[in-house]
This record gives sequence, C-alpha cells and structure tokens, in this order.
Amino acid sequence: MKIAMMTEGTYPYSFGGVSVWCDQLIRGMPGYDFSLMAIVATGAERMVWSLPGNVEAVDKVPLWSAASAGPTMRRRNRVPADLLRELIDSLLDSSAVAQPRFAGVLRELLEFAQRGNLSAALGSDTAVQLLSEAWRKRPPISRRTTPTLHDAISAMQLLDHSLRPSSYPPPQADLTHAVTNGLAVLPALAAKWRYGTPMIVTEHGVYLREQYLQNRTSPYRWPVKAFHLSFMRRLCALGYSEAAAITPGNVYNRRWEERLGAEPARIRTVYNGVDPADFPALTGEPDLPTISWVGRIDPIKDLETLVRAFALVHEEMPAARLRLFGSPPKGREHYLERCQALTADLGIAGSVTFEGRVENIRDAYDAGQIVALSSVSEGFPYSLIEAMICGRPVSPPMSAG
Repeated sequence: MKIAMMTEGTYPYSFGGVSVWCDQLIRGMPGYDFSLMAIVATGAERMVWSLPGNVEAVDKVPLWSAASAGPTMRRRNRVPADLLRELIDSLLDSSAVAQPRFAGVLRELLEFAQRGNLSAALGSDTAVQLLSEAWRKRPPISRRTTPTLHDAISAMQLLDHSLRPSSYPPPQADLTHAVTNGLAVLPALAAKWRYGTPMIVTEHGVYLREQYLQNRTSPYRWPVKAFHLSFMRRLCALGYSEAAAITPGNVYNRRWEERLGAEPARIRTVYNGVDPADFPALTGEPDLPTISWVGRIDPIKDLETLVRAFALVHEEMPAARLRLFGSPPKGREHYLERCQALTADLGIAGSVTFEGRVENIRDAYDAGQIVALSSVSEGFPYSLIEAMICGRPVSPPMSAG
C-alpha cells in the first residue's frame, strides 16, 4: 500500500511530539511506502529528521514565500465572480445551510486550483470588493468592529495563503493520512474528490482550538479574525465529515470533533506509545531542587507562565533551579528572547537555564526532580509519558487537553 502523509509545521522539518509520532509510525510500517506532503512557512526550512527508507518522496508546501502559490501560479484562468461570492457568503453565513454550501464551493475551488491561478483570484480587486460588499450587508456589532477596506484586503490575503496547498497536485496513493486537521486536509480532500482516495485524520492537539488561542494575540482586527476563523471552523468540520476514520490521541479531542459534526462511529482514540526499554528508571536526583521542562520553545507551550510560577518558587526556595530543554522553530526565535528577558526582569536569570535541544531526551528528565509542562494546548504529550516511565513525577498544565 502507498500512503500519502500530510503534515503542517512538523515532520520532517521540525522536532516535537507530533514529529516523533510520525517517525514512529513510518518506521513501524516498513512494508508500506510513504510520500510526505509537508506544509511549512517559508520554504527555507531545513529537514531535521533522517527519513526511513520507505519514504519515497517529500513535497514541501510553503505558505508564505514568494513562490508559494504552487505550480498553477503561472496560469491566468479566472475564478468566476459567482464562485468567489458563494465562498464569501458561506463563511459569513451562520445558518445551518452554510456548511454544505462551503463544502460545495471548496470542491469547485480545489478543482479550479489545478488549472488556474487561485492565488491571483483571491488577491484580486474583485475578491476584495465582493467581501467589502458582503460585509456592508451585515450590520457590525459595534463601531469598533466596522470592517474597513484594509480589513477586506487582509482577510482575502489570509484566505489566499491558507489555500496555497490547493495549488499543488493532489497526491496519488491508496490512502491519505492528514496528521492534523485544518490546512493539511486540503490535499487529502482534493485526492478524495478527484480519485476517491479514502482519508484518515489524526489529531494530537485540537487544531481549531489552537487557532482560537493563537488568534487572541494576532495583529488583525476583529472582522479579519472572525472571517479567518470561520474558514478554519468550516474546513475542520469538513475534514471530520469526509474522513473515513478519525484517530485522536486522547479522549478529550472527541468532544470537539463530535461538536463539529464528526460521526462517533468513525472516531477511535489511539494513545501515544512509548517503549519502556528506551526509558529505564532513573536512580539518582540532582543535588539542588530542580524542575525540568522539555519541548519546543513556542508561545503555545506558555513558558512565560512557567517562568512566573518558578519565580514564586524561587522566593521560597532560593536554591531552586529551572532547566529548560528545547529550541524554537524557525521564525519563533523572538519568543525565546522574550522568555529570557522575562527571567531577567523577574531577577531569576541566574537560576533559569535555556539549554537547547538535548540529544538524549532521558538526560533532560534526569536533570530535575520533577518534570513540568505548561502548554495551553496539548494532546497526549510524550514528555510526560516518558518522564513517568523514567520514574519522575510530573506537573501537567490544568489548561491543556
């Protein structure tokens, strides 16, 4: 069997729990051939994983580079204005018929993207004008939420970049496997609608929930956020409804999936697995009271809250140490710098160390008496499972899934 796997921001261009899961899955199925379609930010990302021999090909799909519009960028076919209008209306409509309307128009757009320049169409004056007109027909909540021309341009630009994967040829395989919902299901939907290929959707964190969380601090005004989140919500609901199987990594996800219309019979929880032989019990502890943290340094991991909490610990236990193991994804280095600056502001820089990615993850667990996790969104995190197998107590976040 040939399997096309779709990822977003993870394997094979980034480390982290989802990437570990992807690598384990592929290596655990040596009799199957895999192709990867990896959605990335700019296209400049470097591969950080050594791929198993049964990975036949890797296609990188950048969302934000100048050449990220895909192979159809050169073509000049125009999207009919009626199709653009229907897309916009389906995203602004809150009635029960909006979801099937969106499904129908998205199918037409994915077909068009294979023969025409979808990016140019979504960024055209016509598209901006249609959105502006649609907004004018709907009274705003308040003056502060009245959409502007700049909002219309920004909203259509976000939609354009979100749909960039549609301009790449649909994968030809026996099965497609989106290792997240959202943008990664676009190629899977295209393959299903063109070739009848069945698709699986696996979720670790809840994609839509993380979109809501990330948009709290985005620079856009409310009309842009609402429009973009409407697209994400409809796309995620469509991913669930079109999947032959939905395999979340924890039971918590099921509530979100069913709320968005997933059939309960298609959902099967598959927990992350760890081989105990790889994590023998630790026998000693550090001399000083130490907290370890392991992960990628990213806003969704909420290291700032962990640092602030440690500052309270440090007041009562001046000898305490916080050791952070991990590195930021490309483009998120500013978050590492922000966390480092926070330790200085709180007067604990000498007790908090940012140690980068560790080659043997067990060494990170060995570094502390307790392993903490501070994420605002998680699935079934490897770091806590591995730490517990090593014999370390853990402190999971209350807010994580």
